[in-house]
Amino acid sequence: MRVTAPLSLTALAAVGLLLAGCAAPAPTETEQPAEPIADGAFTLYSGRDEALVQPLIDQFEAASGIEVEVRYGNTAELGALLLEEGDATPADVFLSQDAGALGALSQAGLFATLPGDIADAVPAGFTSTDASWVGITGRARVVVYDGDEFAADELPDTIDAYVEPEWNGRVGVAPGNASFQSAVTAQRVLDGEDAAAEWLAALAANDPQIFEGNTPILTAVNEGVVDTGLINHYYWFRAAAEVGAENMRAQLKFLAAGDAGSIVNVTGAGILSPAAADADALEFVRYLVSLEAQTYFVEQTFEYPLVAGVDAPEGLPSLESLLNPELDLSDLDDLATTQQLLADAGLI
Repeated sequence: MRVTAPLSLTALAAVGLLLAGCAAPAPTETEQPAEPIADGAFTLYSGRDEALVQPLIDQFEAASGIEVEVRYGNTAELGALLLEEGDATPADVFLSQDAGALGALSQAGLFATLPGDIADAVPAGFTSTDASWVGITGRARVVVYDGDEFAADELPDTIDAYVEPEWNGRVGVAPGNASFQSAVTAQRVLDGEDAAAEWLAALAANDPQIFEGNTPILTAVNEGVVDTGLINHYYWFRAAAEVGAENMRAQLKFLAAGDAGSIVNVTGAGILSPAAADADALEFVRYLVSLEAQTYFVEQTFEYPLVAGVDAPEGLPSLESLLNPELDLSDLDDLATTQQLLADAGLI
């Protein structure tokens, strides 16, 4: 059964707190039962689209016999609702589309510590550093370019180069999109606030082509409307699966490893503190890092798997080659400051 009740005004107001990384008071720690308790059902708050994850949830229910009651919504709004609900939340598991929201909830003390077999299933750099949440899939930031006009080695290898005068009017971006904002947040973390603000000011002055999201950028590049764009890698792979890679005019360029423009953000999941001993919730999160679930994400969404034993979609560089040891994904929790920088630059 899916819960579709709208968020309260209080919850919506709390979105700003979540995006700013403001921590709610940590819940009082309680002694956990010696053994997990199962009742055959649990509640999931999902910030990932129903069309994307419901088939996987259906697979889990069929295999486990556990009923999953799902509330779908925007990741930031659901995170804000969790901050409002605190210990009274009906949610047992939170499935997020990005690491920033998970980091904010972790800082607020809302997650239980995951058992080692779950927390250690994903390599460091693509999951939490304190076992409060676990990464599920990886999404690389890339440059999509017009393959009829350029070869990959003719394009710059760093994000800074795409705001140089020679690229005036030739770069497509989606400043209002969460993935773009997370990438700018990573730039703030890696290069500093001033450097990120300067990059945004240079981008705005360079007459970028503004789009609503990743898909319109990909379409515009594929049709020769704009030379390049900044997107997540899997949008190209989804399109190529539909029309054939050989029919794609648009191609992908992975920037230099360690560059702020080449981060790999992750989706992830955490168990809410009141559900620390909920065996059904634990089994679901354990399932998300299983070979079966990871294979589903590779085949259906073309995202990077994060556990050993599952190959990434063909044509992607190794995940290890994209790892930036200087970036803790939990630090991507402060989107509010990023949004203010975008507004200051006149991009939103």
